[in-house]
Parts: sequence; C-alpha cells; structure tokens
Amino acid sequence: MSDQEIEQLVAEKVDEALKANEPPKKFFLTENGRGVVDGGDMYNALVANVLAIVKQATAETLKAALKK
Repeated sequence: MSDQEIEQLVAEKVDEALKANEPPKKFFLTENGRGVVDGGDMYNALVANVLAIVKQATAETLKAALKK
C-alpha cells in the first residue's frame, strides 16, 4: 500500500466516522458567583466527541489496511 493510498484511506474513514457520530446539540456554560464562565464541560464534551471519531476512524482504517 502506497503512502497516498494510506492517506486517502485514512481521510475516507475519518469522514465516515464523522458522519456516523452525532455531535452534542447544545453546550451549557455555567457561571460561578464571581461571574466567571466555566467552559470545562464544553471542552470535555468536545474532546470526547473528537476522540470517539478518531478511534472509530483509526480502527476502520487498520481493518481495511490489513485486508489488503
């Protein structure tokens, strides 16, 4: 498998995984007593979503590459 074939396979699998995953519809930011907004929940939700997509895409890419 050439470098270009691997790059194309990875791109295809990432796109498929992105379409298969439902992103959160809303992120709620909370404000503490001093008026400071906490974006920690939003950040954690975003990271979890991105990692789920990457895990799925990586697994599918490896499966496809090992079949060839």
